[in-house]
Amino acid sequence: MILSELWQAYESDKRIQGFSPNTLKAYALQLRNLVKELGDLDISEITIHLLKEYLAKQSERLKPSSLGHRIRFVRSLFRFAYEETYLTSNPSLKLREPKMEKRIPKFLIEEDVIHLKISCHSLRERALLEFLYSTGCRVGEVEKINIEDLNWENCSAIVNGKGSKQREVYFTTECKVWLKKYLAIREDSCKALFVTDTHPTRRMAIPTIRWALKRLADRGEIEANVYPHRFRLLTPVSYLIIVLL
Repeated sequence: MILSELWQAYESDKRIQGFSPNTLKAYALQLRNLVKELGDLDISEITIHLLKEYLAKQSERLKPSSLGHRIRFVRSLFRFAYEETYLTSNPSLKLREPKMEKRIPKFLIEEDVIHLKISCHSLRERALLEFLYSTGCRVGEVEKINIEDLNWENCSAIVNGKGSKQREVYFTTECKVWLKKYLAIREDSCKALFVTDTHPTRRMAIPTIRWALKRLADRGEIEANVYPHRFRLLTPVSYLIIVLL
């Protein structure tokens, strides 16, 4: 079995397990890099020495975190080959990830969120901000959510996360108020919770959501980078304080 054939079996297995298309695309790119460097070898010819040489070359242009992703993929690929008995031994078994510098997360502070709220010029902006802030949803989850996914009675929503896995998130009463105000002024029939301002009305795409937040940050003169994932890093104390505003 050659590397490209191993990839086909590996990809099929991960699809069955529910891996997201974006994750598999990233893995496919890493497989192409591996084949480009080593050639489409028979997997029985691949040794720990060859893998280390490949990763050493990758380390010349990658940050430790990115190199760590490459190593995890290689280990996962060859662990699969070993477990499926395509190999009698696992050549990646002794690969180790690079040491990472401990980084302090850059949180949005209470004052930043206050400025963001003040900077909202439309009901859509305020509803989007409140929803991201109170639920901590990933931007991909916010893009996919529909109005029918909301449970107004208990202020919750069902979102589709990574690997098409569903989970329940909760939003505040304040968020509920702003969502209802936003939905009340809409005249479209789109089922998406957040839609574009332009016609024809469409579901807000991920780049549009990010752009909307950037525009808010520019208006509020927020020094920290404001992007959807940053709201997932807010502390519970910050949440309790700002939710009262």
